[in-house]
Amino acid sequence: MSSFVYNAAKLSLLQGGLDLAGDDLKVALVTADYAADADAHEFFADVSAEASGSGYAAGGKPLPGAALTRDDANDQAVFSADGLIWPVATFIVRGAVLYKDSGDPASSPLLAYIDFEEELEISGEDFLLQWHQNGILTLGD
Repeated sequence: MSSFVYNAAKLSLLQGGLDLAGDDLKVALVTADYAADADAHEFFADVSAEASGSGYAAGGKPLPGAALTRDDANDQAVFSADGLIWPVATFIVRGAVLYKDSGDPASSPLLAYIDFEEELEISGEDFLLQWHQNGILTLGD
């Protein structure tokens, strides 16, 4: 599987329903058992196989430092954020789900699925999720 933006999120972004720099965004970790579906999954309640284990709380963590920047040199706009850390963690994960937290999983819109491209087994150590140097999402030519 590869990383993607959920289709419902694409429409919501264009309609102004998601404010990437202002909404309460969260990052949840998922196992390889989660079959991410860009077409059918729309809300956090659609996400199955969320990670569990020492150092992980259901629902994930708030996304820190969300920012939007305009890059005229490369003709693009970039959504970025600070990395997240799960200290002294013990769990197995395959990916991350970025979503807007409404307080209710049934009405918390999904934004993106990030595939780690392999299962990661963390055992009693810090797990750092660092975003790509070019940002989480980029809109350009």
